[in-house]
Amino acid sequence: MDLTPNVPPDLAPDRERLERLLGGPDLAWLRDRLRQRLERGLPLDRPVTLTDATDAQRRAVQRLLGRAPRAGSAVGVTPSAVDEVLRRSGAWPDGLASAVVTLTGPITLRSDAQQAAERAWSEAFAPMQAVVDRRPELAAWWELVCSTGLVRRLAREPSVARPLVAELAAAVAALPVDGEPIGAFAARVLADAHALDDDRPLATLTLGAARAITGLPTGSGAGWRREVWAAVGLLRDELSTTVLALGLPGDTASATGRALGAWAEAGQPVSLTLRQLVRDPPRLDVAGATASVCENPVVLAAAAERLGDGCPPLVCTGGQPGVAVMTLLRLLVAAGGRLRHHGDFDWGGLSIGNVLHARLPMTPWRFDAAAYRRAVSGSRGRPLTGAPVAASWDPELARAMRETGLRVEEELVLDDLISDLSATT
Repeated sequence: MDLTPNVPPDLAPDRERLERLLGGPDLAWLRDRLRQRLERGLPLDRPVTLTDATDAQRRAVQRLLGRAPRAGSAVGVTPSAVDEVLRRSGAWPDGLASAVVTLTGPITLRSDAQQAAERAWSEAFAPMQAVVDRRPELAAWWELVCSTGLVRRLAREPSVARPLVAELAAAVAALPVDGEPIGAFAARVLADAHALDDDRPLATLTLGAARAITGLPTGSGAGWRREVWAAVGLLRDELSTTVLALGLPGDTASATGRALGAWAEAGQPVSLTLRQLVRDPPRLDVAGATASVCENPVVLAAAAERLGDGCPPLVCTGGQPGVAVMTLLRLLVAAGGRLRHHGDFDWGGLSIGNVLHARLPMTPWRFDAAAYRRAVSGSRGRPLTGAPVAASWDPELARAMRETGLRVEEELVLDDLISDLSATT
């Protein structure tokens, strides 16, 4: 590829000025990305994004373009803007492509077959890239998808990738939605009610985009997938997935809020479906208040019996927290509430606690080593069985449980929990 400068003497390129503008280690990432495109025979027309840019890299882009990058850790550069700077300033009138070759060395194009294949892949990726250009929150995710070759592994050929990526772009562009069954969404947007079934490649890709949109942490398993889908308004098991709660404040702006108000006034527990929480979420007035989280329904029942309408917000996970539980807890956090958690002192209880602490701002509620030792005083509890699990919030807890060898279920400390609830404001 011959990209050497060819301009009149009075417009001769200035290598020293070019080095000042586009050289230097803090713009090496940009030169490398542009060179890769030239090697592939691709035009320099699409924005280039660097996620997690350093301050020095951001300043280098600012000096190059004469403007401050947008807020955030990512920095983006439009090649046409760089080309204009080089030509207008007279530093390199022959333009950006020639400047990249001058700074990085001669470029040898790949074979015609490789070029054709890369163009085909680029064309296949174009619909999704267009969506990413409009939605910066997707940039890091899409960069990872492209760098790891996920689409290429799933599709194998550009001809297979083209419809897959087009459907991905359509699905992602339509998210989030205001509470819709995932099958109905797939039928409406993709003309296939099963397009987002777990065994479809499209589901794998769209799930990753949904996680990027919501900022949820990475995870695995069916429960985590339902949680991510629900966070962008796509519902699986919207009626069978429920959460038990007591003392949640109601509101008059939503049907769910009005129902909560009635049950709170009656001092009765309520079972909320995922559908109610996503399609008609209550406006929870809990700013600055503490919402307690327990593992077993017996705690909720005892609180209703002893405290009635005086019970503060209390949520029961019912074992491992499902998507309805996580959705309600996130609503409480979003409303300014503080969360504290108690569970059974056994390995399963610690596993539940690890999930909650990993995904939510959570503090232990009588659920640390000191509380465990108090609970087993007098040899209360049954033998502890199963494989040990470390507690992420208190490394000493698992050690104390192994030494004592006893499990303590919430029923054995029920009076303490109810006393705490009665004192919570």
